[in-house]
Amino acid sequence: MKYIKIFICAVFLSNTHAASADDQGTGYKQSRDAMMKKSAGNKKAAKFTARDRQIMKDAQQTAQKNNPEPGLKVGVRAPDFTLLNAFGSKVSLAQQLKKGPVVLVFYRGAWCPFCNLHLHALQKNAAAIKSYKATILAVTPQQPDKSKAQVEKDKFPFEILSDLDDAVMKSYDLYYALSPQLHKLYKSKGLDVEKFNGKGRVAIPVPGTFVIDKDGIIKAMHADHDYKERMEPADIIKALKAL
Repeated sequence: MKYIKIFICAVFLSNTHAASADDQGTGYKQSRDAMMKKSAGNKKAAKFTARDRQIMKDAQQTAQKNNPEPGLKVGVRAPDFTLLNAFGSKVSLAQQLKKGPVVLVFYRGAWCPFCNLHLHALQKNAAAIKSYKATILAVTPQQPDKSKAQVEKDKFPFEILSDLDDAVMKSYDLYYALSPQLHKLYKSKGLDVEKFNGKGRVAIPVPGTFVIDKDGIIKAMHADHDYKERMEPADIIKALKAL
């Protein structure tokens, strides 16, 4: 039941591309809890039938069964990749690692309010992360034009890269394809994944964060099928400090 209530909050807030400054707090969890508390009291939240709840429950259980521990683990070499950024330029992990460590963040898309809160938390801590000569790279399956709108609106100081064939999220063991039933339900509640990813593309990553040292080795990570859970900026900075 807890999962269903939280999902309702996500649907109600799904069209919010940016969190307000008052909701950003000092970290991700504080921002998340404030947002959920605020939305819980909103009477305009979407209504769900018993069948809707069962579809969501089945999808979560299937995802957990198919991949109980998503994400590459600490000690593994991070797979290299080259992706387009929000403005159509190519960005590679290998080139960024020449500058120093990389904080690699996978998020579902601009339509996801929890993703936006996490990006804003990273934005707020960008200077601290940069002080360790680290670069933030955010990867999403959405089209570059959607990322461009997001960057221009929210002034993110880091690259947002588009994984247009899902290859990168697969290589990091984060690939998750919405079932036809869940995709239909999402769309009926205003979460049109195809509108952001492109026609026929309904895969999203399990939200994950990897702290990668300059030699390309994963030194810290967090990934969870519960999309409300994200790696705190404080934990990212702690990992960078330990490099």
